[in-house]
Amino acid sequence: MNVLVTGATGFIGRHTVTRLLQKGHRVTAVARDATRAMEMPWFDRVHFKACDIHRPDTDPDLFGIQDAVMHLAWPGLPDYKSLVHMEETLPADYRFLKKMICSGIKNLVVTGTCFEYGMQNGMLDENMPTFPATPYGLAKDSLRKFLQMLRTRHPFAMKWARLFYTYGEGQNPGSLLAQLNSALNRGDTVFNMSGGEQLRDYLPVERMADILVELVENPGLDGIVNICSGQPVSVRRLVEDHIAHRDSRMKLNAGYYPYPDYEPMAFWGDDTRLRQWLTGCEPVKSA
Repeated sequence: MNVLVTGATGFIGRHTVTRLLQKGHRVTAVARDATRAMEMPWFDRVHFKACDIHRPDTDPDLFGIQDAVMHLAWPGLPDYKSLVHMEETLPADYRFLKKMICSGIKNLVVTGTCFEYGMQNGMLDENMPTFPATPYGLAKDSLRKFLQMLRTRHPFAMKWARLFYTYGEGQNPGSLLAQLNSALNRGDTVFNMSGGEQLRDYLPVERMADILVELVENPGLDGIVNICSGQPVSVRRLVEDHIAHRDSRMKLNAGYYPYPDYEPMAFWGDDTRLRQWLTGCEPVKSA
């Protein structure tokens, strides 16, 4: 399969490209920075295009013939409250994806976000209404709705992969575990954090990449799916387990930072649909 991957050098993209190649797919990797791409271990094994997909003059012919598109790119993170997500990224993303679809793409995987659910607590499933509470969540939710409306004119299969939390090599240095690793590497004896009582849903990035590749390999799947573990874990437990794994005696200064005001205290994904899809059960379509 020929697969176009946007955001190929990003945190999730770099692992997804690796997994696609391992499974024998041909990859057109798209990113803005060619220098960064050349640092990737897979650079010599892909067809790389240095391109800003948000430019209005981006031509789908630039990427050659593709069987599927995995749209993983989204700039401006982790500033979830920036209006840029709504005012610039959303219309540019839709314009790019519409061009790809009108050029003949029928198999599309797009990464959404658990932030589409907004401030709802508890286990979140794909049939729940969305109430995004941040510009980022609103922009992603709106993009999904735009694409669903586009399908009334240009039919295509779309897997909307609603990502929960992930961690691993290449993550943003400002993220929790990246900061913790930096503190451990420096030999810090204390780590400042929030109260840590939040319940979240985490997946290692390698597992998330595996799932995304399985989605693109199954063109018949269609709809929204939570990419999650289905298991709530407290932030404090995550941090403590990571410290123990590193065989460190570091102490936690819990409560140093306030809890984020854009996330509920306890939420995790219902992974029922994901398990159905990955085990080859009858595809479950969602609105």
